Amino acid sequence: MNIAKCLLLPSVLSLSFLQVLPKETEVTQVLNQVASKSEVKAAELDFDFKNLIEQAKKARENSYSPYSNFKVGAAILTRSGKIYSGTNVENASYGLTVCAERIAIFKAVSEGEKGNFIKAIAIVLDAPEYGAPCGACRQVINEFAEPEAYIVMATISGNYKIEQLKTLLPYAFKLEQNKK
Repeated sequence: MNIAKCLLLPSVLSLSFLQVLPKETEVTQVLNQVASKSEVKAAELDFDFKNLIEQAKKARENSYSPYSNFKVGAAILTRSGKIYSGTNVENASYGLTVCAERIAIFKAVSEGEKGNFIKAIAIVLDAPEYGAPCGACRQVINEFAEPEAYIVMATISGNYKIEQLKTLLPYAFKLEQNKK
């Protein structure tokens, strides 16, 4: 077999594979269906999520972010009705930076909150689109919340999206899962 045929064979195989893939519009439709089913509607909530966003906005003003200038604020609503807020704190040694969500959670724990105390958390940032918690924050939220806890992702301009933790962290790890 000459070299030209060897080079051509993989491209022919990949073209035949593409014929069995769904069309881009079909994939988009499926993704939109999943997104519309997972997003929580504001009317479904039994708490004032707009107040939670405002508390996160206030916390954001205290951000220590001299390196990225990316200010983030977070506010947690506990099952008992208390609100704890936090903001991101950067460090010249970037790995030591702590996100706003974790600061708010650690503040709640240091004030005596126990168990799965998080009912909802709002995260506010200054960007065109809302931002979801990073992976580390999702895991820390999971440590102190039920899968049904609400994550309110908002921008300072007023855009927001509400999801449940189980949507953002579908295969969450909890240590008791390993206890038999």
